[in-house]
Amino acid sequence: MTARDPANDLTGFADDVRGGHRAALARAITLIESRRTDHQTLARDLLQALLPATGNAIRVGITGSPGVGKSTTIDALGMELIGRGHKVAVLAVDPSSARTGGSILGDKTRMARLSAEANAYIRPSPSAGTLGGVAAKTREAMLLCEAAGFDIVLVETVGIGQSETAVCDMTDFFLALMLPGAGDELQGIKKGLVELADMIAVNKADGDNLARAKAAAAEYNAALHILTPRSEHWFPPVVTYSALTGSGIAALWQKVLDHRTAMIACGDFATRRRAQQVKWMWSMLEERMRARLRADPVIRARVKETETSVAEGRITPAIAADTIARLLDAGARNS
Repeated sequence: MTARDPANDLTGFADDVRGGHRAALARAITLIESRRTDHQTLARDLLQALLPATGNAIRVGITGSPGVGKSTTIDALGMELIGRGHKVAVLAVDPSSARTGGSILGDKTRMARLSAEANAYIRPSPSAGTLGGVAAKTREAMLLCEAAGFDIVLVETVGIGQSETAVCDMTDFFLALMLPGAGDELQGIKKGLVELADMIAVNKADGDNLARAKAAAAEYNAALHILTPRSEHWFPPVVTYSALTGSGIAALWQKVLDHRTAMIACGDFATRRRAQQVKWMWSMLEERMRARLRADPVIRARVKETETSVAEGRITPAIAADTIARLLDAGARNS
């Protein structure tokens, strides 16, 4: 079956997405990632049409330093969930793509089992744009996956810094993956990351690493006790597991479910989702403003001149910001 053309039959195309048509889902995500004005209009209408079918998935953010085994973990966790009858979507937020044009297409080879499953869908982040823009597109892709029937969405951050906050702001549960060997590694742990985490999971708890993994878990657990948890109704647990053998994966997922139950019971789940919607709105607004600056050649030239003046010290950044804001105001009045 060929997916219908959204430009000619948006209602039918939305039905294709809701029906779990993979080609329609892929095309819909490509549509929301496009910078073409007509595509953006279609994407907004499509998301509005699909909105009633969204919001029911379990959204889990996963972060960790390079080499911690994120892809292997997602592969093992995804297979565990599919075995339980779930449909799993994997999305990525990659801030490096704004600088290098890279993507995580290589992760499909590291998620060999999951990428071959009919009930799994793996999608890299857009290949260009600011982190805010990439994150906004990932949020929209998440809604499309939910509308297509995927009841668990795993959002991976493959970068550092702001990408972790971006993923935390679009998910219900934020999982931080760590390596065995606390000691020096614990000294380098980012306080901000730990404060965001709803759980810390120490990978590679197998073979000769088992004792080191347990020691690291104890150190991380002690560190968490001196920080303020995100919710008074949930203290982030620290677990050990092995993505390679699958040991501890089921217990790890049970903690995600326990967290969801606790957050729904106390009302924090609904509060977090509402706050995320508002943050999403502001992120989208910022991206719209950037798009307008890029779209108008006259404004784009003036912005470039203003940037040069700031770089050469002729005007302050504050005056430059006011100048650009006036350009946007004038453009809005003339449109």
